[in-house]
Amino acid sequence: MADRIIAMRERLFNKLVELKTPGEWKHIKSQIGMFSFTGLKPEQVDTLAEKAHIYLTRDGRISMAALNESNVEVCFCDHLCRGVANK
Repeated sequence: MADRIIAMRERLFNKLVELKTPGEWKHIKSQIGMFSFTGLKPEQVDTLAEKAHIYLTRDGRISMAALNESNVEVCFCDHLCRGVANK
């Protein structure tokens, strides 16, 4: 399980950088555990929930265990990039 979460952190970081998502994302890889603080503002979290049905805590914390090979790039990163860029 730990190896899978580490791999998802790496893929999440790489895709956010590839998409040129505004902000600094190195903390995604340096954090440990099942959760990660994204640094998103409450308004950005609301946008992700309303428009993409992606749910984080209001302080921007996400469950890394919820990410998998199928959703990390296509679903989450694409919507995250748009949500960050639009706020």
